[in-house]
Amino acid sequence: MAREYEPVAGQWYENIDENESFRVLSVDEDSELIEIEYLDGDIEELDLDTWREFDLDKIDQPEGWSAPEDEDEEDEKDEKDEEDEDDWDEDDDEDDEDWDEDEEENESY
Repeated sequence: MAREYEPVAGQWYENIDENESFRVLSVDEDSELIEIEYLDGDIEELDLDTWREFDLDKIDQPEGWSAPEDEDEEDEKDEKDEEDEDDWDEDDDEDDEDWDEDEEENESY
């Protein structure tokens, strides 16, 4: 008899029949889709019926697991980098103006 667990985002499970460990990335209740990530980084989308066919055990996060940065965190990081670049460009323009003023002062001496 299969053990039925509700899919919970962030929870790790082991598929007993396949001897595979994975974690749930997201659960879309409206479309009844579950996105999972295996230890090797492969990502798969399952429907709820397929999920219910699995013989699962809840497990702790595997030792030595280091997940890649979440996409949201990565997007935020990219946005911050772009802002920093924009600030640098603005500072650069201001420095150019200061440079021109300094240059004019030096020429008058």
